[in-house]
Amino acid sequence: MITSTSNAKVKRLVNLRKKRKARDTEKVFLTEGLRMFEEVPEDRLLEIYVTEHFYKKEKALVDAKHKKSGCQMEVLTDTVMNFVSDTKTPQGVLCVVTQENQGEAWLEKELKAPEQVPLIMLLDNLQDPGNMGTILRTAEAAAVTGIIMSSDCVDVYNPKVIRSTMGSIFRVPFVYVENVTDVIRQMKEHGIRTYATHLAGELAYDEPDYRTPSAFFVGNEGNGLRDQVAELADIYIKIPMAGQVESLNAAIAATVVMFEAGRQRRH
Repeated sequence: MITSTSNAKVKRLVNLRKKRKARDTEKVFLTEGLRMFEEVPEDRLLEIYVTEHFYKKEKALVDAKHKKSGCQMEVLTDTVMNFVSDTKTPQGVLCVVTQENQGEAWLEKELKAPEQVPLIMLLDNLQDPGNMGTILRTAEAAAVTGIIMSSDCVDVYNPKVIRSTMGSIFRVPFVYVENVTDVIRQMKEHGIRTYATHLAGELAYDEPDYRTPSAFFVGNEGNGLRDQVAELADIYIKIPMAGQVESLNAAIAATVVMFEAGRQRRH
């Protein structure tokens, strides 16, 4: 059992929680809580850290995951778990997981020879971890085929993002791209129709036909889409609003258009 917050393993966990560079160097990230522990694929599980109380309560699950993954396991005191955790009331389990997504391979395949009708979310300079995680989770629910992110978006492996995805991080293809405008041009060349959620939209979000290959652009929470990104959209769409509300939260706006596309594709 690890009882000291000055333990080298504990210091490393805190570093991985706080610093993107540390996560990217090791190509790992942290997950916390029972739900995420259940969701984590065994072949990506590297280390398990549990409190005594959690282990006694979930012994069968922990032992099964430990055996299938062949990973390292350590018991932490409640004090140490509180120290390494990103939450105010830790549930007693924390994991180190490999960063592994099929984003680049998915994007190349989607652009060159799409096997299904693409429904893509393109996120431009999105900064809020909660928004990013919510969009990933909602994307899975709305049958989005993948997410493209500008390189200056928030780190998808930020603990707050991971927590908000509720496991969708393991199932939704995503990719960071250095040059968003180049990727948009490639999408258009391959017949993917592009839509910008924009205050200058002429069509309501539920008017276009999204049953064809489609991509939605969602911009920064405060500034919206950058001009060079918005200019490349085929169509500007808006979400009509009552009252004196001028705009919606980025994740809410993304949810509205994703589920409208999903609704159309079910019929």
